[in-house]
Amino acid sequence: MQQKIIFLIWISFLSIGSGFALPYPNSTNAHLSGKVTDKTTGESLPGVSIYFPDLKNGTATKDDGSYFIDKLPATKLLIQVSYLGYKIQSRQLDLAKIQTADFELELSATEIGEVVVTGQSSGIENNRTPSPIAVVPRAQMLQNSSSNIIDALSKVPGVSQVTTGAGISKPVIRGMGYNRVVVVNDGIRQEGQQWGDEHGIEIDENAVNRVEILKGPASLAYGSDAMAGVINMISAPTLPEGTIRGNISSNYQTNNGLIDNSANLAGNKNGLIWDARYSNKMAHSYQNRYDGFVYNSGFREQAASTMLGINRSWGFSHLHLSYYDLKPGIIEGERDSLTGKFLKTIVNSDGTTTDEIAGSSDFHSYQPNAPFQKINHYKAVWNNSLFLGQSQLETTIGFQQNRRKEFETPDEYGLYFLLNTLNYDIKYTLPEKNDWKLTTGINGMWQNSQNKGTEFLVPEYKLFDFGIFAIANKKIGKLDISGGIRFDTRSETGKALFLNEDGGVAIASDANATQRFGAFSQTFRGTSASLGATYQISESIYTKLNISRGFRAPNIAELASNGVHEGTQRYEIGNSNLKPESSLQFDYAIGMNTTHVSAELNLFTNAVNHFIFSKKLSSSEDSQDQYNGLPAFQFTEGNARFYGGEFQIDIHPHPLDWLHLENSFSYVNATLKNQPSESRHLPFIPAPVWVSDVKVDFDKLNRFMANAYFKVGIEKTWAQNNYYAAYDTENATPGYTLLNMAFGTDFTSRHKTLFSLYISGNNLTDVAYQSHLSRLKYTAMNNATGRTGIYNMGRNISIKLLIPIDFSGKK
Repeated sequence: MQQKIIFLIWISFLSIGSGFALPYPNSTNAHLSGKVTDKTTGESLPGVSIYFPDLKNGTATKDDGSYFIDKLPATKLLIQVSYLGYKIQSRQLDLAKIQTADFELELSATEIGEVVVTGQSSGIENNRTPSPIAVVPRAQMLQNSSSNIIDALSKVPGVSQVTTGAGISKPVIRGMGYNRVVVVNDGIRQEGQQWGDEHGIEIDENAVNRVEILKGPASLAYGSDAMAGVINMISAPTLPEGTIRGNISSNYQTNNGLIDNSANLAGNKNGLIWDARYSNKMAHSYQNRYDGFVYNSGFREQAASTMLGINRSWGFSHLHLSYYDLKPGIIEGERDSLTGKFLKTIVNSDGTTTDEIAGSSDFHSYQPNAPFQKINHYKAVWNNSLFLGQSQLETTIGFQQNRRKEFETPDEYGLYFLLNTLNYDIKYTLPEKNDWKLTTGINGMWQNSQNKGTEFLVPEYKLFDFGIFAIANKKIGKLDISGGIRFDTRSETGKALFLNEDGGVAIASDANATQRFGAFSQTFRGTSASLGATYQISESIYTKLNISRGFRAPNIAELASNGVHEGTQRYEIGNSNLKPESSLQFDYAIGMNTTHVSAELNLFTNAVNHFIFSKKLSSSEDSQDQYNGLPAFQFTEGNARFYGGEFQIDIHPHPLDWLHLENSFSYVNATLKNQPSESRHLPFIPAPVWVSDVKVDFDKLNRFMANAYFKVGIEKTWAQNNYYAAYDTENATPGYTLLNMAFGTDFTSRHKTLFSLYISGNNLTDVAYQSHLSRLKYTAMNNATGRTGIYNMGRNISIKLLIPIDFSGKK
């Protein structure tokens, strides 16, 4: 029945779209050529990027500043022209009428005017979309050290991470995380059992070229779970016609001996494109001033991906295939009661176990010890874009399989989740009329999760998700208005499970069988909506206002978990009576972009009904004997209010254009309504953070070194004294200040980059600190020192080397 509904709705979309498209001819082969020059001097600019975001296609200017792109659709498209040290230009072109376009670029110390695509009907300048969107380009990720892709994004104002050591990070946007953040990669939402505290994101950071972070529930294109926002990880654009290029990168980090190597090769021949990458990363235990080396905090990761496709005047068709493998150690934090040193578990020949003090070889081993996780993620995604006259049809079909095992001994796993997900996404953009643009679509997913292990945390379940949406945009001079509406329905069906006296699977009719999970079937429905506007007050000042309503259905763990979660050291209990979350958020922003100053202030308030969170049970509710000697946590809900914002300013005092004074501040407060003081504040809310950097840029240091930079700064995190104190669920976290430094440059010869070097140092003063969002903060007390929990990473120096390769032949 559900499949029939989808089919009928989609046929109606095609019928409506056909009516709008009939007056226009079929898409024909168009081309565009022109020249890019410096507006002040009139000199030609070579190597300028000419890019069509909606086509994922572009080129670069030649030595004389000229460019030519063939095999383009004869329709209206947004073009972005960018060059280091110059203001980005964006322009709407009707390729059915225009074959030539010249550009004059202005010098600018700030990269402004970037085009974004996340949650939009098509590419649009960032300061003309009412939704708050942060952009993280590849260059910024290279200049900072990180242990995974979410760690790389955690410096963005308003973005933080729930961590379990250096190997596992979960994104948090404005205080909300887990299933409230949708991570998109290769055009589909990443699905890998993200309900778990220590379940990270299965994406190779080396394969990510650009990240767009949409904050808040304004994204109607992604449906349930996008209540906090969307993190869209975008691969590199296709190369210009006739080129074959790639790179080899290597990264070493001193604190945990991290070694990260990656190789990439891509090409474009006659519109046939490909892109292949292999990465391998490993790290031993990390260290800090208080704990020394943290036993079993190392990890191993490898990833492979490839993209095959064609680009033609009618659009494009791309097939993405990827494989991801992660093996992180599970940090339990057990210590010797007298010395405070970490203990390791030894499995004897007779199957019994013994605890011993971990030694130097254990800390420096690149092979995680038991307990550990073993995660394999397989993904295939087929992206298609078809131009039909002045309209556009986009389809995406994806399949993912996530295998997540948790080993208690080197050869025996307990938990084993096998999750299959089929994603579908169909969008139709109607021809633009009177500056109105309308996009309609349907998307969703089907899931099937199975328990293949001998231990059980959540029941086996099936999920079907379906959403229908419409997004409209209208441009009236300096005013841009956008809005839309979406309806979602999600069905979740859980399977009953009975166990015998030995803990094995049994049938309900067995005399000694006990029920672990009861069968259930629930359907959740909700409506999302958004309405916003931006106004260009002047050429350099803009303002934004957006109102959005979000919806999220409870996940399987929140509804039905019942078991020990090895990685969390607690017993988790679901709640089948939970209602879906709904939110109402207001966003306001004002910003300015000038040649020497760029700044933006974002403010938000968000009321969430039936907000779901996990709290520790009281002593009267929690019998340690009942829950295997572990503290018990149960999911509950309440009405919550979030408010806060972010402020960023980047100053380049004239005439010192090479000097950057960069500052950012982010703040979020989250409370529960009608609660006593000890349970008034929500758990896992990040503390206020201020980052201040002084950066110096040099176009040329000498004849061999170009695009050099030096940066020094502090990262101050305030104490978090607003926490969920009831039943010792959380405790306060002291503030801390970290000193960071970075340097990098391109080494060149005859105007060609031979290699690039990036050196960065984090926490140079080796401060011992605990992040409020670190789960290791709640491990056992060190009786030798009296300190509770494990501390974050100490001083760390990162050295990255990037070597470009080019087999294109003639330049």
